[in-house]
Parts: sequence; C-alpha cells; structure tokens
Amino acid sequence: MAQHLSAEKQARQAVKHHERNRHYLSLMRTAVKRVRQSKEKEKAVASLRRASKLLDQLASKGIIHHNKAANQKSALTKFVDSLK
Repeated sequence: MAQHLSAEKQARQAVKHHERNRHYLSLMRTAVKRVRQSKEKEKAVASLRRASKLLDQLASKGIIHHNKAANQKSALTKFVDSLK
C-alpha cells in the first residue's frame, strides 16, 4: 500500500489512466477489425480513414507507440489496396 500522500494520489491516477487507455485500445481494436472485415473497397477505404485517424491520435497521446501506429496503418493500407 502507498505510504505517502503523493504515492496515494499517483495510485488513484494510475487507475484512471488504466481505464482510459483500455477504452482507447478497445476502440483501436474495433476500428482495425472493421477495416479487416470489409469486403467492398469503398467501405474499406472509409473505415481505413477512420482507423488511421484514431491510430494517429492514440500515438500522439502516447497510448500506443508511434511505430506501432505506422506499422498498423501500413498493413491496413496494404490490405485495402489488395481488395477489388
């Protein structure tokens, strides 16, 4: 257990940050899944645009690493380009 007031506050903040990060990661996984499940190119492009924006936002907030965002965007773009 935390011994100092500042440590107690940091523990409370860590819980809040953990919940918020889990929410954002869930949004990210859902966005990526929507792109991957798209069968039509038009819908996939629209989903890719939303997913790319979300990945960039998460990377800028430090929730995911910027290289992870870049790798996922690259893989999703490659997938969308392969659709007919």
